[in-house]
Parts: sequence; structure tokens; C-alpha cells
Amino acid sequence: MNKQLIVVWVGLIPKILMLLSFIAIIIGFVLFLNPAFAIEIQRRFYEKINWRIEPISMPKEIRNTKIMGLFLTVVALSTLVSIFIK
Repeated sequence: MNKQLIVVWVGLIPKILMLLSFIAIIIGFVLFLNPAFAIEIQRRFYEKINWRIEPISMPKEIRNTKIMGLFLTVVALSTLVSIFIK
């Protein structure tokens, strides 16, 4: 592989990570603010592939989805901070 091409790809890594982090922040906020919507999207997807899923406890599922959204947002923000610090 050409050395200049490798340098270009290495230079794109922070920009790609920033884009993915911004997308993850948006998804994390959606999961945190509207967990029932995310659960419904998952249910519809599984129905399309001929599976039916039902949470055993909807309050626990909503709580866990909110936690997942918060975790995703924190990890994405940490990634952005580490990119900007370097």
C-alpha cells in the first residue's frame, strides 16, 4: 500500500470517530428520553424476521434502556473529549 494513502487514512480516523460519536450521542439521547420508542422499534424488527419478543417486565426494560442510553451518551462524550484533548 502507498505510504501517502496510509497517512491519509490515519488522518481520517479522528474525523470518523467524531462522526460516530455524534451519532451515538443522538441515539443515546433518544434511548434515554424515549425508551418505549426504542423497544417498539426492536419489537417491529423482530416481527419482520418472524420472531416475537415481549419483555417479562416492561418497567425493568424501560429502566435498562434508559441506562443503556445514558451509558452510550457518556461513552460517546468521553470519546469526543479524548479526541479534542489530543
